[in-house]
Amino acid sequence: MTGLSGGREGAVEMPIRILMELVEQKEGRTRRDIGSRLKRCIFCAELIHADAVKCRVCGEFLNTEKAKRLQQAAERRAQGLEEPKQDDGVLFAGRPSLFGLAGTAIKAAVLLTLAVFVFKYPLENLAVGFLDRFSDFQISDGQYFALAGWRQIAGVGLAIVVVLLFALKVLKLKMTYYEVNSDRIEHSRGILDRRVDNLDMFRVVDLKLRRTVLDCMFGIGQVTLITTDKTDPEFTFQKVHRCRRLYDVIKKASLEADQSQRVVHLE
Repeated sequence: MTGLSGGREGAVEMPIRILMELVEQKEGRTRRDIGSRLKRCIFCAELIHADAVKCRVCGEFLNTEKAKRLQQAAERRAQGLEEPKQDDGVLFAGRPSLFGLAGTAIKAAVLLTLAVFVFKYPLENLAVGFLDRFSDFQISDGQYFALAGWRQIAGVGLAIVVVLLFALKVLKLKMTYYEVNSDRIEHSRGILDRRVDNLDMFRVVDLKLRRTVLDCMFGIGQVTLITTDKTDPEFTFQKVHRCRRLYDVIKKASLEADQSQRVVHLE
């Protein structure tokens, strides 16, 4: 009886074991299939679909040159290979030129000349002569010297204000930095509060190059971009050297970005 019951139990357990193994194999294949359809974003490391072109988490595009370089670098690190020294893809980098402040410098020079004139020329004599001619009011010696003192203070104050404002403009200009690569434009600015903004190259719709007579003399220019970006619908490179080269670089890079992203700008 014992042998007979043991045989019946074995006959019942065998199909159950086979069924459980089949279920486990199916679950394993399902997990492998799901894992094969997912990948990690090269920018934020979140799991996304393997065929995704844009990360749903960080919003970065995964088919740009920057993403491809990061992917290649990650693969080389995974293989324990040394990363090759290569160009970082920067097409243009620079700051606005101080020659762009030529007009401001001329205005500052005029105001400084006026300040020196106010400080040196005894304008109080004009006031005394005006009062003697058209009024019986007489200015005392104390009032005369007080007017002379206020005149000199006004001249010095005007000169200080002009110098400080001009120095602030120079510092603000030199704290601005532009960097252009094949897929985006980065713009940093600010003195105490630094800000860095970027503009995707495929958002550039049109661009313009403008050069005044002074700009041509100093070899600088202004490049303005018309974009579909909500933050910077009109972005301007202020008074940069090699402005013609910058214009050509952005024009070519924006066309290539439109083709790679399959973007069509409708007018």
